[in-house]
Amino acid sequence: MSGAFAHGGGLDKQGGHLNRKTGEYHCHRSPCFQVHEQVKQSQDEAERNTYSTLYDRDDWKHWIDADRDCQDTRAEILIRDSTDSVRFRRSRSCSVASGMWPFPYYGGSTESARDLDIDHVVPLKWAHGHGGDQWSPNRKMIFANDRLNLLSVSASANRSKGSRGPDQWMPRVNHCLYAKIWLKVIEKYDLQILSSERIVLINACE
Repeated sequence: MSGAFAHGGGLDKQGGHLNRKTGEYHCHRSPCFQVHEQVKQSQDEAERNTYSTLYDRDDWKHWIDADRDCQDTRAEILIRDSTDSVRFRRSRSCSVASGMWPFPYYGGSTESARDLDIDHVVPLKWAHGHGGDQWSPNRKMIFANDRLNLLSVSASANRSKGSRGPDQWMPRVNHCLYAKIWLKVIEKYDLQILSSERIVLINACE
């Protein structure tokens, strides 16, 4: 694994690295400072001029029951990601209660579904700001429930990450898996991505 993501290790090609403990990216030399200033300027410009609408999470309808079997998207991802047979809250097998889930971002595991959030690896708000604001309500719903872009993660990790892009946040472990999901989702939905974000994703698998 490249030292790019170890806080005390080497720098990546931009002249920065990611702090594994906080998930925050730090610049230490050029061209990192210039690249991130350009990113900030482009993001500020996009927020002022590009969006046809402001981001509203309610516009991205998620946790639907597409096949009408009473298990919504959250339940289906919990079932998929559990390394053990899951148990349900009631006899209808709609709501998952327990199983065994490894935490893909920070390590560790849990047996309780209550400890888990379902993370949009490519965040909804990020997608909105990189081309998704132009999508129809149906396409937003499809994206918000796409299994390719969903992982069972600890609630604390999901909230720490928020809507930040890959040049601002990376998991402590499984960098390459995380980066590969990002790249697949971006390609599938033809989302725009900044060069600094793409560099971080590519470096994650080196």
